[in-house]
Amino acid sequence: MSILEVIEPATEQILASVERTTPEQLNDIIDRATDAQQIWAGKSPQYRGQVLLALAAEIDDNLEALARLEARNVGMPIGDARGAVAGVAATFRYYSAAPERLLGHTIPVDGGVDMTFREPIGVVGLITPWNFPLSIAAWKVAPALAAGNAVVLKPAELTPLTSLELGRLAVKAGLPEGLLNVVVGSGRTIGTQLVEHPRIGKVAFTGSTDVGKDIGRRAAESIKRVTLELGGKSPSLVFADADLDAAAEGLVGAVFGNAGQDCCARSRVFVQRPVLGKFLDKLQSVVDGMVVGNPLDESTHMGPLISASHAQSVQGYVDDAPVLFQGSAPSGPGFWFPPTVLHPVDDDHRSVREEIFGPVVSVLAFDDEDEAVTRANDTIYGLSGSIWTTDGARSLRIARRLAVGTLSVNSYTSVRITTPFGGFKQSGLGRELGPDALEAYTEVKNVFVNTLSS
Repeated sequence: MSILEVIEPATEQILASVERTTPEQLNDIIDRATDAQQIWAGKSPQYRGQVLLALAAEIDDNLEALARLEARNVGMPIGDARGAVAGVAATFRYYSAAPERLLGHTIPVDGGVDMTFREPIGVVGLITPWNFPLSIAAWKVAPALAAGNAVVLKPAELTPLTSLELGRLAVKAGLPEGLLNVVVGSGRTIGTQLVEHPRIGKVAFTGSTDVGKDIGRRAAESIKRVTLELGGKSPSLVFADADLDAAAEGLVGAVFGNAGQDCCARSRVFVQRPVLGKFLDKLQSVVDGMVVGNPLDESTHMGPLISASHAQSVQGYVDDAPVLFQGSAPSGPGFWFPPTVLHPVDDDHRSVREEIFGPVVSVLAFDDEDEAVTRANDTIYGLSGSIWTTDGARSLRIARRLAVGTLSVNSYTSVRITTPFGGFKQSGLGRELGPDALEAYTEVKNVFVNTLSS
């Protein structure tokens, strides 16, 4: 038996010990999931919807316990963790309506009737990251179950605890045994086995672009369906006519939220030159007012980074970068890092081009609209972005020109349960959330019925 010790990033102490899944156990789990999927898919749409709604209720009933566990395991401030868990319940509620709305088409043809059906893929493998463990698990698990699939969920080794709780709550809510399975292990071992297993019909992965490329290559060997939500280096374009207070204050969540460990983090902020000084003054006041500390303290804005190795990686980006100012961070145990603003910095500096995944933002000046769009698009990524302006025509022009999958105007919101989420370019493949996600967990079957008399 191999035991995984889960470390609490705010204390560097062992939070929990969890048994790793062996390759033999994973094979057995997938066998049981295959049988459970046949039973689940045979249930009525109404029944499947009711069970998903019951799971949403279980999550609501356990919101505070789940939020505290997420806060301690990730280092996420407790207020943010409560919001995340509430969003998980809302995700299952949203997809509880989906089994009764999994619609096909009738298509006019000669000699008969032609119709399409949305059929489940079978058993799907879901691989989730450590930054928003329960939220991102729900984004995948809920539509997969709603479409009639069985699930094998592999959370990140650093943060498996709330996913394991989700598995227990699912059985309590009435999900058949073996339908939602949570396995624990590294990406190199259990993750690879899951991707390559012949009875896994689809893999959905959230994580780094490099790992996503490897998963895509491995999945291609057996023509598995894939959804990949990968890295980002998201821009925010702040024009001279923008609400500068809102644009600066919003960065507390947009780039420093979850200690910057967010693929949608607006880590490149382009500011029109006439208001650059004023914006930086406002941003310094925001950073100076941030409370970095104990995730369970209600006043905390930002907690620690996830691990010592990750803190070292983030520091490496800052060491050779022009730091304009930093906030404060605790000393002593914990993987702490202060909110950091880089300026002036060139577009080709690695802190501007690479995903840091920490509380570090580069502020860059621009002169006009064309320049801002060209520089914002000059990246391998295309996940999300923001446009700050009071000129409605300008906001629409730029929205059409920016090569990103999820945009917001005068806002930093990237994710809504009811709308599609995903990226352009090397930020991913496919979409999660909204109605699009449901279709990604199904295959289209076409049926023709001959109605001509013999």
